[in-house]
Amino acid sequence: MYRQRLTLPALTLTALTLLPLAVACGNEKGGGTGSSSVGADTEPSVTGVHWTVDSVTVNGTTHQAPDGAHVEIAKDGRATGNYGCNSFHSTATFKGDRITLSRTLSTEMACEKRPMEFEASFARALAAGPLTAEAGQGKLTLTTTEGDRVHLTEEKDAPLYGTKWTVNSLVGRDVAQSLPAAADGKAWLTFTKKSGDKEAGDKEVGDKEAGDKEAGDKKGANKKGADKETGTVSGSLGCNRVSAKATVRGSHITLGAPRTTRQMCSGSLMTAEKSLLKLFDSTVSYRIDHRAITLTSEDGGGIGAMADR
Repeated sequence: MYRQRLTLPALTLTALTLLPLAVACGNEKGGGTGSSSVGADTEPSVTGVHWTVDSVTVNGTTHQAPDGAHVEIAKDGRATGNYGCNSFHSTATFKGDRITLSRTLSTEMACEKRPMEFEASFARALAAGPLTAEAGQGKLTLTTTEGDRVHLTEEKDAPLYGTKWTVNSLVGRDVAQSLPAAADGKAWLTFTKKSGDKEAGDKEVGDKEAGDKEAGDKKGANKKGADKETGTVSGSLGCNRVSAKATVRGSHITLGAPRTTRQMCSGSLMTAEKSLLKLFDSTVSYRIDHRAITLTSEDGGGIGAMADR
């Protein structure tokens, strides 16, 4: 591991607490790219999309991107992303089929050699001045004035249902901490929707598993036109298997009483397991940001997880 500071034209890299990326609260984001779109249509065709970087071609040589390299440009011009190691944010301006990124700031983490080498090429291409954009059919190509190209592909938000969400952090009142090393990659959850069971919020007065809270919130949910989807959640707490009923309404999930196996594991695994069990038999809010999900309880505690590829 080593540290490397990038000094590029029109690009200053400094340590920074990044602005949060736009997130999808409750239901997943829609939208996307359609047929080929350039010129006056460039801005609406590339904004609001999570673009995963496939490769960068510099001086005729193509370099494949490491996992995690991406760009996302909001409608207000805020651009955020990851070079392959370090995260960045910038300001994007549009003129015809040209995009210019300026006032770019980045973190300064040190990574393995390959991501750092790709990062230097990718960052230099984005900072090379006006980029000619061609977007269509879920693909985006950014070309510098010297002919270097960045190739990107639209990647949708992971769906709540059917995704294996691997827990990677415990959250407590705006502070996140990694799981103990012994639990790394071992805790996960998958939500399954009951087939054909999508109900209007006013269809039932109460649900035994949802409890009194859901019944008490029912009237307010009806006013918002929120639908209720019943199903289950299952997975691993890091040591023991778990399953429970799960009722989704809007941006909230009511988790039923957990049913678990009763295996004893190491102390750190059991500590992480106890934290995860606190989410059950209660209602939590959820947010999906591309391939990341956060489940947060009413007291501010919760978990962060990533979708398996």
